[in-house]
Amino acid sequence: MKMHTLFGAAMTLLAATSTAQTAKPNPREFNPATLTYAGEKHLKNVRQLTFGADNAEAYWSFDSKALIFQSNNPEWGAKCDQIYLYSDAGQVEAKPRMLSTGLGRTTCAYFMPGDREILYASTHLGGADCPPEPERTHGRYVWPIYQTFDVCTADLEGRITRQLTDAPGYDAEATVSPKGDRIVFTSDRSGDLELYTMNLDGSDVRQVTFGLGYDGGAFFSPDGEWLVWRASRPRTPEAVAKYTSLLAEHLVEPTDMELYVARDDGSEMRQVTQLGNANWAPFFTPDGTRILFSSNHASPMGFPFNLFMVNLDGTGLEQVTYDTAFDSFPMFSPDGKRLVWGSNRNNGGTRATNLFVADWVD
Repeated sequence: MKMHTLFGAAMTLLAATSTAQTAKPNPREFNPATLTYAGEKHLKNVRQLTFGADNAEAYWSFDSKALIFQSNNPEWGAKCDQIYLYSDAGQVEAKPRMLSTGLGRTTCAYFMPGDREILYASTHLGGADCPPEPERTHGRYVWPIYQTFDVCTADLEGRITRQLTDAPGYDAEATVSPKGDRIVFTSDRSGDLELYTMNLDGSDVRQVTFGLGYDGGAFFSPDGEWLVWRASRPRTPEAVAKYTSLLAEHLVEPTDMELYVARDDGSEMRQVTQLGNANWAPFFTPDGTRILFSSNHASPMGFPFNLFMVNLDGTGLEQVTYDTAFDSFPMFSPDGKRLVWGSNRNNGGTRATNLFVADWVD
């Protein structure tokens, strides 16, 4: 989930995650002709889709042709994150169509089965204005847990078709099973940030996680049987007190997260990574045997973030990208042929985070 400015977030994490513990960063040469860094063997025929502002959370249609994503690009009329459509992921559109209402703030759009509707979370029911971002105090980087976020669906003309959640508080980060039968999302309706699933119409809500800490950014495996997500697990009294006090202010600090998997009902839950720092934005590989994710665990100063792959048992860690700034939000197309992700590469030294699409080489 992209709460707000990504490059700024990464720069703040540079100061906030001073506990990084692995080897020195390994800068790689960037090739403007291929839009890749040396060593990025899994990426071929890379294309840049956006040019400026913050663009992220791009998700494929079920037919692997279209992309929806969120952007705060003022040239497109956005005052804060709104949802946009690329009807053909192979073509750059100067001004893609806005599918959200243009009111409030949005996040985490996803195609519904059949590709005629999308779902996304929005604060527009709580007011037309963009809710304010939290102040950063004492070097603390936090994500806001906007209490007016609810999940809704809309057609490809941007018309709201239904409201899926109406519980008080935060409901967001919703994604759809490849089987087309369930939605997973994050909510604080229990008093903590937990994962839930529901039917496509919002009925039959079931709680999946129960441990203290933030559980979010969940995705289903290709067969729809498993979930992968990011989680914080405060253990010490000091960590618990910090987490709960921030949550009382509707904030969460995302600087210490690991990856977990479980069956879609929460059974057989296990921790996958034990890398330290921020490990997040996980997504199953097309064969369902590995997880592609973003991490700064290898960065002594908490920066940069790059993409890594790991087996479901935590073995076989492999670095995929070698950016000197920020790579995250990797999503495979349902046909397994392409990858879309957000990156600070090729941004001319600005803070822009753009979308890139590549053919995936396994």
